[in-house]
Amino acid sequence: MRTRSQKLLALAIAVTLSSMTPALAKDGESNDFLRIRRDDSGTPLAMETSITSFASADESQSVTVDLVGAVHIADKAYFDELNKAFASYDAVLYELVAPHNVTPNPGERSASAVSFLQTTMKSVLGLQFQLDCVDYKKPNFVHADMTPEEFASTMKERGESFAQMFLRMFGQSIAMQSRDPGRSSDAQLLAALFASPEERARRMKRIMAEQFQDMDAATSVLDGPNGSTILTERNKAALRVLKTEMAKGKKKRIAIFYGAAHLPDMEERLISEFKLKRTGLKWVTAWDLESKPKEKPPAE
Repeated sequence: MRTRSQKLLALAIAVTLSSMTPALAKDGESNDFLRIRRDDSGTPLAMETSITSFASADESQSVTVDLVGAVHIADKAYFDELNKAFASYDAVLYELVAPHNVTPNPGERSASAVSFLQTTMKSVLGLQFQLDCVDYKKPNFVHADMTPEEFASTMKERGESFAQMFLRMFGQSIAMQSRDPGRSSDAQLLAALFASPEERARRMKRIMAEQFQDMDAATSVLDGPNGSTILTERNKAALRVLKTEMAKGKKKRIAIFYGAAHLPDMEERLISEFKLKRTGLKWVTAWDLESKPKEKPPAE
């Protein structure tokens, strides 16, 4: 059983990093945006995000849109692969609640609780930050999110608050624990903490990856029947930018680089509002969960 403290930690990380995700696929299933890949015995091998492609049903239109699922703390190899992919797009629409004329600089840190949490997670899990590894100053990168003022104003109009969201998630975590009568995994967590540094990171990544299976319930609690600022309204902002880019007529390949929790709603809107159809799916490893480190080739 995943303990309440582990669930709350996973949920808090998800919200503060804006990387809330829908449930990971169970064995043999896929939710198309984020999954845990396992071997035949059920051992986790990797946590993966998807690049899902869409194109117009009208073959005379050559514009394609890829939804690139983001995990904001991941292995460096993950960001390296995404950076190569981003170079092939005419425009990369990215999420970041920030002024439209401001782009993040690698290594920037604030004194906020979010920054402290990021630093802690990087150390514990042996991962890298998205803002450190992705160059947002590339000419094809386009800000496609709310400004802080827009975000705060929309939350106020909706009567939302971060305290309200946390309380909802806290209640949801209690409900999830009551439905999980299995054995506690505290021993696994303790064993991971006292393992060697390399093994500790690998074990902790496995434990945390499993927590993401509860994110669908947390997302539904946050979003509610009328959506939410943190997901629905930011999606609308991103797709307004997409419409602007498509109207320019020069953009043939466009990527939307957003947290995986945003993508189910975005897919529905691409299909219903933009009249696009799904044409492809590719998986990218975000967290390597292999039980043993890959052997390096002997030096010549």
